[in-house]
Amino acid sequence: MNAQYARIRHGAAGVAVVVSAVFFVAGCGADGEPKANKPPVTATTPQKTQQSQSQPTGEEPAETLAVLNGRKDLQLAIASVERDAGGFLTVKGRLSNTGNSGSAVPAQVSGDETEVVKHGTSLGGATLVDSVGKKRYYVLRDTDGRPLTTSGLGVVSAGDSVDVFMQFPAPPANTTEVSFQLPTFEPATLKLS
Repeated sequence: MNAQYARIRHGAAGVAVVVSAVFFVAGCGADGEPKANKPPVTATTPQKTQQSQSQPTGEEPAETLAVLNGRKDLQLAIASVERDAGGFLTVKGRLSNTGNSGSAVPAQVSGDETEVVKHGTSLGGATLVDSVGKKRYYVLRDTDGRPLTTSGLGVVSAGDSVDVFMQFPAPPANTTEVSFQLPTFEPATLKLS
């Protein structure tokens, strides 16, 4: 019985090391530095967003299209809404904490679908509503049920922000605007080109 207990205890210690490593990596930015060391970014008024590394250097940064206020000082600034040739619509933006203390991203933003929720906190609960076509579009999922959106969201430190994206099926070409909805955030109307 003691040998079996020792094996279980040893296995639990290994799991604890792996979980600790995951939390450490998740707490670092793409450059390996802790997120708390990044300069604060707020998006309370329409402004030019910082140029991301994925944009070509000659391209102008996009303007903020909408700012949605959420709970506990969280804000979502939507920077672009782009139709892709493959029939997708990609919404990109920045999730910011405008408060003076860290704020956890609410679990409700993941939605309530079991297949999406099991992959961690994401923006999988976001939807687009085409009121003219009377359709609601949900965030796309891959074959494993993972939402095609930013995931692994946790606590956003005071003054910090996270670049986010969500991918949806594209509404018909004649749809010129949709209502963007994300649980716990106010809705916004987005123009489509």
